[in-house]
Amino acid sequence: MPNTDNQSIYVVALCGSLRQGSSTHAALQIALSGAKDAGAEVELLDLGAYQLVFQGSVANEADYPPGVFKLREKVKRAHGILLGSPEYHGSFSGVLKSALDLMGFDEFEDKVIGLVGVSGGRMGAVNALSMLRTVSTALHAWVVPNDVSIPRSSEAFDANGNLHDAELAARVKAVGRQVTEFAALRNSR
Repeated sequence: MPNTDNQSIYVVALCGSLRQGSSTHAALQIALSGAKDAGAEVELLDLGAYQLVFQGSVANEADYPPGVFKLREKVKRAHGILLGSPEYHGSFSGVLKSALDLMGFDEFEDKVIGLVGVSGGRMGAVNALSMLRTVSTALHAWVVPNDVSIPRSSEAFDANGNLHDAELAARVKAVGRQVTEFAALRNSR
């Protein structure tokens, strides 16, 4: 169901991996292609580009690096948000946690969220996705029911960032499409 509203739906993806060419980045690109196919304007936000600091490490919020405010503004402007993370030690990545800690209700409340996780192991990123769902709910966001976990991520993608498994690729694209469609519904009021 492509978006036919006059108002364009803007979907951002926060990549919880700082590694160039990461499987998280590749998975989010696929999810964003689903959002774009549904009519969204899309942008992948590389958290390494925003000079993030740890929450509480700077005494006065006004002294945060400019990148923190730029990231907040992009997320606040978004109608839908894709959160992608590798699973590290049974949770989502520290860089994504730091980014989420620097934001709050102003950026997330009543936004539509989609979740994508990758893991080097065969069990996938189920713990990371569960924790991201909990954090998103705590921020008063609406999480789409279908998330995607990509196991054995080092073997799951080809050299161009495409998933070998067509069914899994369709599920990743569907997350982006659902975020766009639900965001369009929420914003049609």
